[in-house]
Amino acid sequence: MVQTPVQAITLDSFLAQPETKPASEYIEGHIIQKPMPQCKHSFIQSGLAATLDMALRKPKIARAATELRCTFGNKSIVPDIVVITWDKIPRDETGSVTNGIFFPPPWMIEILSPKQSQNLLTGKILHCLDSGTELGWIIDPDSLTVLSYQSGQQPQFFENPTDTLPVPEFAQDLNITIEDLQDFMMD
Repeated sequence: MVQTPVQAITLDSFLAQPETKPASEYIEGHIIQKPMPQCKHSFIQSGLAATLDMALRKPKIARAATELRCTFGNKSIVPDIVVITWDKIPRDETGSVTNGIFFPPPWMIEILSPKQSQNLLTGKILHCLDSGTELGWIIDPDSLTVLSYQSGQQPQFFENPTDTLPVPEFAQDLNITIEDLQDFMMD
């Protein structure tokens, strides 16, 4: 994890700064820059987000997005994937999508990058769960495992290729396995 050594600043000051690549997050008064994703991370991220969006968008259940800034609870985070239910998509009076997510995403997914702190990712998911998120995953692309965090439950660990991963109630028709994650990394 790349950390930018700066003094603690306010959330408003952080949000006034230009975006960085890779994205920076505001956690506990400090700016933490996310690591640049590598191939496994990127392929899982793009494949999974596209799969989720394709399954949930047409029936107007939800939308999946990558690297979408979510600001709430005095933090500003950029999960690898967020899934936002249709009714929570921010829109203006004409129905057009607006910028800014100022609430916890109902479902968030983080993909572990080399040298990234799993504890930091877990802390982000716990913050989201405490604020109203239903489900969070941490995917480890090297070991092809998933830690799943659901509100009010013990974390669950998934490692077998045929393990079906938990999904939020609004996405109960989805069937995603560890094997599917592996397929996203294949040619």
